[in-house]
Amino acid sequence: MLGGMECLPELVETPRLTLRLWAPKDAPALHAAVVTSVEHLRPWIPWIANEPLTIADREALITEFRHAWLDGGDAVYGAFARGGEDDGEVVGGTGLHRRIGAGGLEIGYWVHVDHVGQGYATELALALTGAGLAVPGVHRIEIHHDQANVVSGRVPKRLGYTFVGATDRERVAPAESGVTWTWRMTAADWVRRAVTGQR
Repeated sequence: MLGGMECLPELVETPRLTLRLWAPKDAPALHAAVVTSVEHLRPWIPWIANEPLTIADREALITEFRHAWLDGGDAVYGAFARGGEDDGEVVGGTGLHRRIGAGGLEIGYWVHVDHVGQGYATELALALTGAGLAVPGVHRIEIHHDQANVVSGRVPKRLGYTFVGATDRERVAPAESGVTWTWRMTAADWVRRAVTGQR
């Protein structure tokens, strides 16, 4: 840690995935995953508007991600398949982001077009909810999505997050409605769900 905040987890594992900070050596695999998935992601993901990046630019971006993490900032992870013939393949990307203020983290995620509909987003969000709430000083995790992105919205609902409201904002991706839905899991709710066997 270079700054005043504790670093977020470097590695989180799920039954089918390894979530770890992107490394420069991952740039070609990340590049291939993004290029293959561009049209799938374009309706909802603002940063797709900057694609295609070169592999060199992607390496530089990964290096920026790591420096920010070391300084107590966001953790930006690659989601890699564990085991079987797909072992090590990029399934998508995710992250724990500090952009919602003190005491909170936001989970973001995207899934490779070849792996949609297999429950990966729900699986990684479940793992990151627990990992995020284990960070000292963090007492809430949020998932935000555009109101029109119904598929993304199924993830927090499945995990038992509470819908806390809708906020108007500027549209930043082609299919967006301009209304953000916010879902929240508090530390107290997380513990309660563990006690009652709901996760």
